[in-house]
Amino acid sequence: MYHKVRPAIDHAIAPEQGVTREGQPLSYNRAPAPNLAPWVARLYVTKVAAPVDYTVQCGLFSDSAFLRIQLAGLWEAETATGRMEAGNAAIFCGPQSRRMPIRVTGSFISVGMSFRPGACTALRGPRVGDHVDRLVSTDVVAMPSDRMLALLEPHAEPEDWLLALENMVRRRIEHMNCPSPDPISARFEEISYRDPAMSIAEAASVCGVERRKLERVVSRDFGMAPKQVLRRARALDMASYLRGVADKDEADEMALRYYDESHLIHEFTQLFGMSPRQFAQTPQPILTLSLESRQARRLEALHRLEPGQARPWA
Repeated sequence: MYHKVRPAIDHAIAPEQGVTREGQPLSYNRAPAPNLAPWVARLYVTKVAAPVDYTVQCGLFSDSAFLRIQLAGLWEAETATGRMEAGNAAIFCGPQSRRMPIRVTGSFISVGMSFRPGACTALRGPRVGDHVDRLVSTDVVAMPSDRMLALLEPHAEPEDWLLALENMVRRRIEHMNCPSPDPISARFEEISYRDPAMSIAEAASVCGVERRKLERVVSRDFGMAPKQVLRRARALDMASYLRGVADKDEADEMALRYYDESHLIHEFTQLFGMSPRQFAQTPQPILTLSLESRQARRLEALHRLEPGQARPWA
């Protein structure tokens, strides 16, 4: 097993939703309502207090497209198309192929919803492949930013915000009579959670399709090739373990997905821009929030954790 060091903590910030046993920040995140589960992967609210002039240097690394509504904080991101700055705004975020550097100044509040693979296709939304490693105002994808912001009452409770987002998606599904995403994408998503070391040939067999069809569907709904999706999933699971937001019982299994330690270090460094040890020894508050939400979603999808059940790292 890869030797894990205790993850560093940013003591200058105070997450309202508390911290893990190891002191890592937590958000309020949960599964969607059952009738939205085919399209929506996760919903979250993050509220963090920080000094007015304090800047968190961190990153984003999400394996799904998501809607992020920023209610406080000044955000900067180094995207595939250059630097983006935003205050209060609604942002459509494509999935990331690698860690995206970000900075946030002051206290921040973020409300968001991640989409399942194929959901953007089914909802007749933006083409995911066009937005990999990019952040754009929702104005660009036919969801006016000011209308998104108006959905959320500034002083409402986190659950009220999430219910408002769910109602927005529910109305769109009903109005457009949207189909569920392609079942091939749903099956491949499960493979990425359960066994991301699986070969693409075996994954195609499990999905019941020829390899070329799997590659075509995954490219359309995930925005990248199947091999990239699985490689990213391995790295995100390992990153979750290094930040202390993974089930420790899976630690050996996660490490064995790599041939040896040098393979792990090489792949991890390519995707995160730093070695596993550097990643653990550097505070990663915003990225850790994303990783924790993903691991909760993953364990629930694999039926290893019930929605609302206490998480192994909490």
